Amino acid sequence: MTPPPEPLPFPDSLCHRCAAPPKYVQTRTSTFILCPLLPQKYAPQPVRACHLFRPLAPGTGPA
Repeated sequence: MTPPPEPLPFPDSLCHRCAAPPKYVQTRTSTFILCPLLPQKYAPQPVRACHLFRPLAPGTGPA
């Protein structure tokens, strides 16, 4: 798993709390959140609803 950047981009996004786990891709000016489950891979952020979302076990998430 790629560690999340500090501060979290789009802190209210479900991606940070998903068991998938997301990969954080950073450029010089942007941070993208790659989902290993979605066909389009980079969901428009912030994600507030996702049919593939599975919560992380308590105490294991970055957020």
